[in-house]
Amino acid sequence: MRLACGPGGAGFSLRWRLYPVYAGDAYFHEVISVTEHEAVTEANQHFYRAFETLDIEQMRSAWDEEYDVTCTHPGWPLIQGRSEVLQSWANIFTNTMVMQFTITESSVVIEGDWAWVICTEGLRSVVDGRVNEGKIEATNIFRKRGERWLLVHHHGSPVMG
Repeated sequence: MRLACGPGGAGFSLRWRLYPVYAGDAYFHEVISVTEHEAVTEANQHFYRAFETLDIEQMRSAWDEEYDVTCTHPGWPLIQGRSEVLQSWANIFTNTMVMQFTITESSVVIEGDWAWVICTEGLRSVVDGRVNEGKIEATNIFRKRGERWLLVHHHGSPVMG
């Protein structure tokens, strides 16, 4: 059985899901430690702190430097390549005065050196003097490098209605 964990609801009570996994004809158990879960959660929080503070250097440190990273902002086409992804963030930061997030319905799945976080972003921003509010469903994919979890993909899709 493979265990995956994620916070349940707004609090931080762990929820465990079991996945049958077998190699050949034998079942095996892989326990994903809370420590790894916390490390992925911290990497995700680092990404949103960089976003909220509009800090391009902090954003740069959130992204993998070796893997060919990708990003899809709400309403944008796919952006490929580290420099192109970071330039897209710089462009967003240049035109934004305030960015505030409330992250809800967050779940974390870890598979070896890969992890993904699926969450709902409650977003309030001020862009070009206009206040915008909305919800975005986001998927953030991380790859483990040494002891750090780094972003390789962010996808945000607006929730209508």
